Amino acid sequence: MKSKCFELIQDCGSHNNTKKRFSRAASEDGKHNRKSVFNKKKTKQKIMANADWGYDGQNGPDQWSKLYPIANGNNQSPIDIKTSEAKHDTSLKPISVSYNPAGAKEIINVGHSFHVNFENDKSVLKGGPLSDSYRLCQFHFHWGATDTYGSEHLVDGVKYSAELHIVHWNSAKYSSVGEAVSKPDGMAIIGVLMKVGQANPKLQKVLDALSGVKTKGKRAPFTDFDPSVLLPSSLDYWTYAGSLTHPPLHESVTWIICKESISVSSEQLAQFRSLLSNAEGDKSTPIQHNNRPPQPLKGRVVRASF
Repeated sequence: MKSKCFELIQDCGSHNNTKKRFSRAASEDGKHNRKSVFNKKKTKQKIMANADWGYDGQNGPDQWSKLYPIANGNNQSPIDIKTSEAKHDTSLKPISVSYNPAGAKEIINVGHSFHVNFENDKSVLKGGPLSDSYRLCQFHFHWGATDTYGSEHLVDGVKYSAELHIVHWNSAKYSSVGEAVSKPDGMAIIGVLMKVGQANPKLQKVLDALSGVKTKGKRAPFTDFDPSVLLPSSLDYWTYAGSLTHPPLHESVTWIICKESISVSSEQLAQFRSLLSNAEGDKSTPIQHNNRPPQPLKGRVVRASF
């Protein structure tokens, strides 16, 4: 059974063959709308509406606002965390995670990344900046085409090689992730920056599973895993009000970004990039990168627990 978390907040369609779809739509619509400026504008909107979002070219992050106007909103993520401007807040509590390994159910290639989905109510996040209990939904990663970048959040302009997102929804206030995902206090995501260096053995079980989900839509059982093993030893953090970092870009996320990074080797990063964005049988297209650039802070305050 497909995870409701996956269905409702993650995938908006395939990311392969997008350029062909844009070209074909533009050609067909152009035949009927050459005489009207108004109709040309409608055509452009139609092209975008019929296309899938992605991370390159005409459907990349700088185009998302055509389909998702909230992309230009006041609480968009990720951001560049300026440590000198972050406000130490003594009221912030330590974060508390309690994850049940039995909740891990499956790993799935969604075309722009892979997700490990959880489907029970025994894995929760509490404390930190949160007033409620948040239930674990899934975790996934963002990476770049080279080891020099890949994280979505930056710290003082520094790019990390990758970033882990552990996604939770407010199960104390809402009945489902579908209800929570668009609410201002609906989601909480722990972000862990990943720095290229020594191989991280705690990633190995996840990496070993990637061969079973090589192409888009592939899924495989993934059980008995506690994602807290991927957290750094120190849980000092920055926090701010933000959004999902890809469509639908809801401004519903309390972000908790760990100050301490974890390691990942160049070889392990290459395994991320070995995944394909195409469906089985289509032309092989590796997922080279899947990171949105930093968004303007627009007056938001970043708080620090340390």
